[in-house]
Amino acid sequence: MESSAQPARVLVVANRTAATPALLACVSERAQRGPCSFTLLVPNTTSGIEAIADPESHADTDAKATLELALPLLEEAAGSPVTGMVGAPAPIDAIQDAVNLHGFDEIILSTLPSRVSRWLKLDLPSKLTGLGLPVTTVTPAGRQDPVTS
Repeated sequence: MESSAQPARVLVVANRTAATPALLACVSERAQRGPCSFTLLVPNTTSGIEAIADPESHADTDAKATLELALPLLEEAAGSPVTGMVGAPAPIDAIQDAVNLHGFDEIILSTLPSRVSRWLKLDLPSKLTGLGLPVTTVTPAGRQDPVTS
């Protein structure tokens, strides 16, 4: 008898850490645990004068470049195709939009090390527990912290 269970839909959220060995190892490990599909979400972050002038309206050139670099590496780690998407500039908004529009089952959040990570300073992993999904936080040092809701 064949199983009708759908593969878990895993949202991978990253920006500057989208192609780090720690994230690639986490994706590979998750892929080995059971059937799943991955989507890489890169928030369309702003910097410099753009952040002050109009943070909601700017080119997504940097985010698309991140996707272009990271997707082939993530696909190799996952052993299957990975979808890419550019999200809203604020990471929490980008993640909530993706979850609400596309219905993910898990989140892997890849951040810079805690001493420099704006996402960790904003306590993004804890805020994501409000979505009711398992959240794993990965830093370049390779630490993986599951956050329970």
